[in-house]
Amino acid sequence: MTTTTSPIAIVGIDDCWNRIGVVGDQSCEKLEQAVHCRNCEVYAGAAQRNLQRAVGDDYKKDWAAHFRQAATGAQQLDASCLVFRIGREWLSLPTKMFVSVAPQAKPHRLPHRAERGLSGIVNVGGTLYPCMSLAALLGIDENEGEAATNRHTFARLLLTQWEDQAYALPVADLHGILRYATASVQAPAATINKGLSRFLSGVIAHEDMHIGVLDSALIGYQLARTLR
Repeated sequence: MTTTTSPIAIVGIDDCWNRIGVVGDQSCEKLEQAVHCRNCEVYAGAAQRNLQRAVGDDYKKDWAAHFRQAATGAQQLDASCLVFRIGREWLSLPTKMFVSVAPQAKPHRLPHRAERGLSGIVNVGGTLYPCMSLAALLGIDENEGEAATNRHTFARLLLTQWEDQAYALPVADLHGILRYATASVQAPAATINKGLSRFLSGVIAHEDMHIGVLDSALIGYQLARTLR
């Protein structure tokens, strides 16, 4: 079946995303600002040309046959999350919790506030956010862990919203958005440290990573409690 649904399949296009982008060795210098190839004008331009190409009868027939097939368990990707790393732990929270991603910024400490997990405040685009340390809240050593070979490390601030309060969460690395099937989520291993395990609702196996699925309600409650 022909599945030319992305700029990857266009003949004559330099598919840099497969060589030096997120699908390749991630050595592209534009990733530092774009984070993911889909945010790059090169990828967007190729996608636009792909959408403007002529569509043949065989292509239409192939896709009609594809969508007539019954959905399988592997195709039922009914949830999405943002995957990030703290220390050596790959973790995730639901995509809907996040507002945006910002560059790293040094937090300014608040006088007379020394709560565990509150690092201070950060200025992002003229707006002040409480900077919360998930590492401290989850009992993770931030000095452990490193990027995989031939992979850039994207330390970022994740701007998130819980109820009426916004937070900035520093992370050591950002993998991006992942769609997954909730039925495939596994139970956390018994070897995970107790500080982290009580916040986990499960684990996702993705490529060579085991991603901890954080309980968003517990995390939100803990963040709000830290600010009280």
